[in-house]
Amino acid sequence: MAWLANFDAHWHEIADRYNERTRRMFRYYLSVCAGAFRARDLQLWQVVYSHRRDGRYDAPR
Repeated sequence: MAWLANFDAHWHEIADRYNERTRRMFRYYLSVCAGAFRARDLQLWQVVYSHRRDGRYDAPR
């Protein structure tokens, strides 16, 4: 929901480059993603590739 709030808050900065249909479609996409995360129907996976690194990568949280 933070992404949607940021999108709405800053739409005026990019509105001249996109039409209203694009705005509605992107708002729909962000809303559907938020709903899927809340329903625990979607997961976020991050893959980290590193060059010449031995051992395990522990991501900072």
